[in-house]
Amino acid sequence: MGMAVTRVDERVFAAVGMGGNAHPAFGNHEAVCGAGVLFLLPALLEQGLLKTKEVYRLPDNHYYGLVSVVLTLAFMALSRIKNPEQIKQCKPGEIGKIIGLDRSPEVKCLRDKIKLLSSQKQAQQLNRLLVDDWYGNPSEENLFLYIDGHVRIYHGSQANLPAKFVSRQKLCLNATTEFWVNDLKGMPVMMVTGELTEKLAQSIENLIIPQLQKTNLLPAPGQGTGGQQVAQCESGTQDKSINPEQQQKTVNEGEDNPQLTLVFDREGYDIPFFKRLWESHRIAILTYRKNVRDSWPDDSFESIEVTVLEVTVKMQICERKVTLGGMALREIRRLTGSGHQTSIITNNLFISTAVAAGRMFGRWSQENFFRYMVMDYDFDKMIEYGVEPLNEKKEVVNPEYRKLNHMLKKEKEKTARLEAKLLRIAEESLQTELDKLQPLLQKESNLMEKINQCRANQQQMLTERDKLLPRITLKEMPDKTRYDQLKPESKMLMNIIRMICYRAETAVANILSEYTNNNNEKRMLLKNIIETNADIVEDRENKTLTVTLHSLSANRFNEAAAKLAEVLTQTETIFPDTGLKLIFKTTAT
Repeated sequence: MGMAVTRVDERVFAAVGMGGNAHPAFGNHEAVCGAGVLFLLPALLEQGLLKTKEVYRLPDNHYYGLVSVVLTLAFMALSRIKNPEQIKQCKPGEIGKIIGLDRSPEVKCLRDKIKLLSSQKQAQQLNRLLVDDWYGNPSEENLFLYIDGHVRIYHGSQANLPAKFVSRQKLCLNATTEFWVNDLKGMPVMMVTGELTEKLAQSIENLIIPQLQKTNLLPAPGQGTGGQQVAQCESGTQDKSINPEQQQKTVNEGEDNPQLTLVFDREGYDIPFFKRLWESHRIAILTYRKNVRDSWPDDSFESIEVTVLEVTVKMQICERKVTLGGMALREIRRLTGSGHQTSIITNNLFISTAVAAGRMFGRWSQENFFRYMVMDYDFDKMIEYGVEPLNEKKEVVNPEYRKLNHMLKKEKEKTARLEAKLLRIAEESLQTELDKLQPLLQKESNLMEKINQCRANQQQMLTERDKLLPRITLKEMPDKTRYDQLKPESKMLMNIIRMICYRAETAVANILSEYTNNNNEKRMLLKNIIETNADIVEDRENKTLTVTLHSLSANRFNEAAAKLAEVLTQTETIFPDTGLKLIFKTTAT
C-alpha cells in the first residue's frame, strides 16, 4: 500500500472502485513537521480556496477528494515545495497529518489529479469567481489595475514556440508570455496566457478585457461605478490643471467618468489603442509617454507630496494639457535631481496630479510581485508536459521574412562600418604625400570592392524578401516548424492556487506587522512560522482542532506569533469537511 499508510481498508476499497473520498481525521500528534502552515488556513479559506468546489469535480470513488488535493497543493506552495517532484524529498506521513489523512499523495497520483482537474478547463471560470469574491464591492482599489507581461522561458524540445526577448537575460529565446493583472497593492487579480507573439496592447484588447467584462470589475456600459470620485476625495485636492466647473459637470453627467484605469509601461503605448479603449469600454489609461524630445522649464515644476506604495515622498511635478494623435491627454512630468524629466500621460480627469504620479510610480509593486513569485514560488516551472495545436487560421509574422529582415539589417550595419572606414582613409589620403599614397589607394580599392559586394547582397535579399508575404497563417507554415503551444490549463490552475496563497500570505503578514517592531521582518517571520513544527490535537467531543506552534528563534517572534494565534482563533475557522473549529496556540505562552 505504500509508505506511511494507516487507513488500509479505505485505500483498498478505493483501489477497487468501491470506496469514497477519505474524510479528514486527525487524532493527536506531537511536533508535526511544518504544521505551522496551518496558521495560514483561515486566510486561504477567506481568499476563496474552496471556490474550487464550485467549478471542479473529482470522482467520488477516489481516495483523495478535491478538498484534500487542493489543500495539499496550497500547503505545498506555502511550504515552498515548488513542484510535485519535490514532494519526494518530504515526509509523506507528516504532510498527511496536516491535511487529516494518513499520508500525502504520491507524485504520480498528484500529477494524475492535476491532469484530471486541468482536463475540465475551468481555470478561467475559477479566476472569474475569485475576482468577484475579492472585489465584490466598488472601491478605489477596484478602479486601478496594473497590467504587465511576464516571459516564461521554454527549455524543452517538444514545442515550437516563437522567440521572445527576455529582458532579464538580454536574449531572444523560445518562450511564452503570461499577462498579469494586479491591483493597487500588488495583489494578483487575473492571469491570461498569450498564444503566440501578442503585444501588450493586443493582449489587453483581445484577452484581458473580455475576461474582465465577465466580472464585477468591468460592468456593462451605463452601469458606471462612480468610484473615481473616491480617488479624488482621497487626494484631498483637485487637479489645478482642469477647470473645476467643467470637472464637476463631467462628474454629474457621467460622460467622462472611466469605469477602470489601466496602468502599464511603455510597451503598451499606442494612441489609437488608447482611443479604442475609451470609445469602446470607457477605460482610461495611465502610462509613460514615449519619444519625448522637449524639456519643460525647471521653474515650472513644484514640490508636492506623492504617496508611492504607502510611502509619502516629495517630488518636483508639473502638469500640462497635451494633444497627441488627436487625443486630449494630461501630461505629468517629474523632474529628478539629475535633471531628467519623466513623462506620464493619462486621460483620467478625476484624479489629482499627485495621485496620478503615485499610481504610475507604484507600478513597481507588480514587478516586486513577479520577483517574489519567481524566487519563492518558482512559478515559471512547467506543470504538465505536452503541447496543443493552435488555430491554423491565426496569422503570424512569416519566419522566413523575419529571417531575411534580420540578415538585411546586419548587412546594412556591415556596409555602414565599411563606409565609415573608407571615409577615414579618404580623409587620411588628402594629407598624405604622393610617394606614400599607393598603400592607401589599395585599401580604398579593397574597401570599395567589399562595399559593392555588400550592396549586391542587400539587393539580392530585397529581391528574395519581395517574393515572401510579411504575414502568413499557421496553416501555411511547414509542419516541422509550425508554432504550437504548451498545455496552458494546468499552468493556469496552479497559478490561481499560487495567487490565493500569495494573497493569504500577505494578509497574515499584514497582521504580523502590527506586532513586530521591524515591518521588513513580517514575511521572514511568516516563513519561519510555516516551517516550524506544531502539535495537532483533535477534540471530537467539543469539535475543536488545536494547533500549537512550537517556539521560534526569538522572544519577539514568539510574542508576535502568540498575538497572531489569538487573532486567528477569533475567526472561528472550520477545517474543511470536518466540522472542527480551529484553535491556535503557541508553546511560548
